[in-house]
Amino acid sequence: MRPPGLPGKRRWQRRLASLDPETDFEEMARIQATLEFPWDVTQALSFALFRTYAVPSIGRLLHETGQFTTATQKRHDDTVLILEAINVDGMESASGRSAIRRMNQMHGRYGISNDDMRYVLATFVVTPVRWIERYGWRRGTEAERTATVRYYQRLGRLMGIQDVPADYDAFATFMDDYEAAHFAYDWRSREVADATLELLTTFYPRPAKRLVRAFSIALLDPPLRDAFGYPHPPAWFEHASHGAVRLRGRVVALLPARRTPQLNRDLERVRSYPGGFLVERLGTFAPADEKVTA
Repeated sequence: MRPPGLPGKRRWQRRLASLDPETDFEEMARIQATLEFPWDVTQALSFALFRTYAVPSIGRLLHETGQFTTATQKRHDDTVLILEAINVDGMESASGRSAIRRMNQMHGRYGISNDDMRYVLATFVVTPVRWIERYGWRRGTEAERTATVRYYQRLGRLMGIQDVPADYDAFATFMDDYEAAHFAYDWRSREVADATLELLTTFYPRPAKRLVRAFSIALLDPPLRDAFGYPHPPAWFEHASHGAVRLRGRVVALLPARRTPQLNRDLERVRSYPGGFLVERLGTFAPADEKVTA
């Protein structure tokens, strides 16, 4: 049983409850990501991306680009900043449109199948919902789940993804079935995963490096660990790792509601643009475009 939280903690819950997930899904997604569950959503989306590496067609492509193994920090920062521009500024804003255009330009350089694109989209819907259900300081509501679905349905269509699932259950079924059919070991996927974990360890004090890596692997579900060839941790350590994240949720429930949004662009772990950035310049470019935008 999770603690109910302080009375003032319900500030954003009241605002969320006043919104219609069918029409106000962007505002609801923004409140969830920056005010109600900023840490949880950030972690969940990181794990969502991590899952995609275990599909060999995705992991191999990411390895071949070299960005995830030789420029891991910049690739992390670009992904975080692009997704945040869409969420915070809105899909119809100039910044949001630029961010979506950048994603489409990057993806358009490669022959990514529609099913792989749908799978990545599904991880963005399902993983945060499941994370909050398991670790969040409170449970998400049905309206919040619907808003998440509508948000990513809209984003998926702007990205040109076909046959986007119709509801949450369809997203979850598609994701689970796709993983069951496609998760497999590939040394290139493993190298991308290792590089990502290595970057993660740099976000914490150096003496904790080995513990952070072991802790992160312990949070992965067994099929995902198997797909990367990671050893399964002792049961006690796995249980303790999940328990530590759940305990964090209970502590957060006792804290006041956030008054200002927590933005990833303000965090020290986003290091590639100390002087600021333009959304139009984020990400990777084809060689001809690099000459134009440099």
